[in-house]
Amino acid sequence: MKQRITTEIKQTQRLTPLQVQFVRMLEMTGPEMEDEVHRALDEMPALEAVDDSHMQEGADAETVTEDGDKFTESSDEMQRADFSSEDEMPGYLDTGQSHELLHIPVYRGTYARDMQYPEQSVGADGEGLTERLMRQVAELPLDEKGMRVARYIVGNIDPNGYLTRSLQAIADDIAIHQGEDVDMEEMDRILEMVRGLDPAGVGATDLRDCLLLQLRRLPRTASTLTAVEIVANNFDLLAKKHYSRIAGRLGISVDDVNEAAAIILRLDPKPGGGVPDGRMEDSSRGISPDFFVEASDDGVIHLSSLNRVPELRIESSFADDDVLASDSVPNHDEARAFIRSKRDDARNFIRVVNMRQQTLFNVMSAIVKLQRDFFLSEDEEDIKPMVLKDVAALTGYDLSVISRATQGKYVATLRGIYPLKKFFNERLRDDDDSVTSNKVMALIREAIEGEDKHHPLSDREITQRLADAGLDIARRTVAKYREGMGIQVARLRRQV
Repeated sequence: MKQRITTEIKQTQRLTPLQVQFVRMLEMTGPEMEDEVHRALDEMPALEAVDDSHMQEGADAETVTEDGDKFTESSDEMQRADFSSEDEMPGYLDTGQSHELLHIPVYRGTYARDMQYPEQSVGADGEGLTERLMRQVAELPLDEKGMRVARYIVGNIDPNGYLTRSLQAIADDIAIHQGEDVDMEEMDRILEMVRGLDPAGVGATDLRDCLLLQLRRLPRTASTLTAVEIVANNFDLLAKKHYSRIAGRLGISVDDVNEAAAIILRLDPKPGGGVPDGRMEDSSRGISPDFFVEASDDGVIHLSSLNRVPELRIESSFADDDVLASDSVPNHDEARAFIRSKRDDARNFIRVVNMRQQTLFNVMSAIVKLQRDFFLSEDEEDIKPMVLKDVAALTGYDLSVISRATQGKYVATLRGIYPLKKFFNERLRDDDDSVTSNKVMALIREAIEGEDKHHPLSDREITQRLADAGLDIARRTVAKYREGMGIQVARLRRQV
């Protein structure tokens, strides 16, 4: 073992705190960004939101710096100011790059600022699933101890109506928190009473159990009894729609199996899903688009930001150092340092918010330019091949910046709402820009929507149709796109 001193040269790249904050905000969705701004307004004393009335009154006022000069610095210049030299500057801020984005024929509108896209959520104003079950539990013929056990069981039923824990685990909870021992025979008896509540199927442990609970509530006919037998003992064959094998096992005709299968298909796999429940509110939120694109009859595309983040500024008492200029103010140095610290934090936050908004708009502008034909027609076949490098060539941003700027972001048009990731697709053939993954998926979806539902198209048949249309696509590629669109195989799409 020897000790020795060596010298080596190492070059590393580190992100400044401002860059880290910018990257984090860039990944946020619109609602997340609104929450982040409101949190900052609560925590930063030097930060305040500008009222709409003040925004209107000061719309023509010029922003000035601390020295009283006119503020003319762009967002790119503010980002470049964080680096001591051009060598440290990332590629997407390189001043030597050509920014063709400045020539994009789109307009930043303001009329869409007040447009409302309410988030569709399952409200909790009405009676939720848990409240509905608790109301029914109160009417069961149970003593006080049995009521507590039933309430514990209901409390472990998820919003879809399924029992999420074992009876033994629930019994252990009752023993720990209530100090009462409940034997498993009593637990089973009370569980069966809960499983008899409405809606039918609540309290099930899995899908098969849920379907059986609903089937046993139906009138006893030959078809319903056959359905019970199929779900109880041939559920795997039912899932694969192997009706002929089920018929052979049960010794009945295929038509009888089809009748029973039709009854099963009418059952609800999520019996609690139709009941409003407050716990479902967060997971049922709709989409909040970040941009609005409208094409006029003369071919002009208007791009508007649906930014609902309030305008921010430095609070007036922190903006002026003269308030502490008097020597009579005690702890003058400490107070001045406090004001500067809080003011710098707020100023940096405003800078990062503005950088995020400008970056998102520049990226969306580039997408509109590259996918102009689609925004004019809104036909998926008009979506051209586009990758991150194409947007980078227009904006000058790094690929990672573009990827973060488009993740979880949406654009609204007069016909619908689309994720920005939808517009990124590679060409399938180097010699033909018209053959894209979006076009192939659109043709696959069109073929499946127009198929005979009793004799659906197989992947091989779809491949042949594409070949007849001049698209030489492999069958495994068709299967990959079909699965990506959430479409089942032909056997599972067949209707009885």
